[in-house]
Amino acid sequence: MAKQKKPQWPWHVLTGLILIGLACSLWFATSLISYEWRWSRVPQYFAYHAEQAQRAADFAQVEVVDVDGDRARVTLLGGAGGKQVVEVATDSLLVSAGGDVDEGDVIGVNRHWAAGPLLWGLWTTLWISLASGALGLLIGLFTGLCRLSNNSTLRDLSTVYVELVRGTPLLVQIFIFYFFIGTVLNLSREVAGVAALALFTGAYVAEIVRAGVQSIAKGQGEAARSLGLTAPQSMRHVILPQAFKRVLPPLAGQFISLVKDTSLVSVIAITELTKSGREAITTSFSTFEIWFCVAALYLVINLPLSQIASRLERRLAQSD
Repeated sequence: MAKQKKPQWPWHVLTGLILIGLACSLWFATSLISYEWRWSRVPQYFAYHAEQAQRAADFAQVEVVDVDGDRARVTLLGGAGGKQVVEVATDSLLVSAGGDVDEGDVIGVNRHWAAGPLLWGLWTTLWISLASGALGLLIGLFTGLCRLSNNSTLRDLSTVYVELVRGTPLLVQIFIFYFFIGTVLNLSREVAGVAALALFTGAYVAEIVRAGVQSIAKGQGEAARSLGLTAPQSMRHVILPQAFKRVLPPLAGQFISLVKDTSLVSVIAITELTKSGREAITTSFSTFEIWFCVAALYLVINLPLSQIASRLERRLAQSD
């Protein structure tokens, strides 16, 4: 007789109740400090209507003002007979037909949608994470293999690098890399920040790679060598593919941590997501709203990474 599967919906209901309870607790906590929520101030930090002033190129007379809905076309007649046509938003029009304007006078403004500071901060966090993650993966793979090398010099140097990086705070490494190495090599703050994050990530990836390779049975390498493969070929075609399946979860966790670690480069004046959030708070005075949005944006980055890693892990497990 087949065992009947217990229904899971009561547990899902319990999860929902717990989350509702946490939300209510947060609301109650903010009510104790008399905090006034101002969510209406937040959207402008994602996208806003930017205004670009349209100015007269020279002293001229306003010949014609042609209004068509929300757009106005202004024709300026210069003293030498030259004409300048300026198109502006109707509600921003500052001149009328027959009037005179001097060089540099504002005729009106044009409006267009522009990305706000939080979106620019998100973009900066994304490209810094991708660049430092790719470099960190290469550094970690090379260092991890050096840790397993029979060459004592490669093994010792890689060990010193890993222990030095893992034994010191990332914040201190960023300061050293920017103010000392960056000054000596004349590096920009972006390059220094990416390099510091890449070296930090590479040390942890190296240990993940080393542990993954050592978890593969020695018989796998011996079998590959018996088939005529060289040591590098057996590592590339036999050992590393198997090790990759085992190290995928910790690698995904390391890259998710890297995305969050990018917030530390704000100390060298890189305006990533966290620094953008702090700047938005100083102008909006909406502390909780901005920080909740910043946290949500980090989740937007990290949750897909977790899902992709989980799917890739399941697919690789099926290929065994």
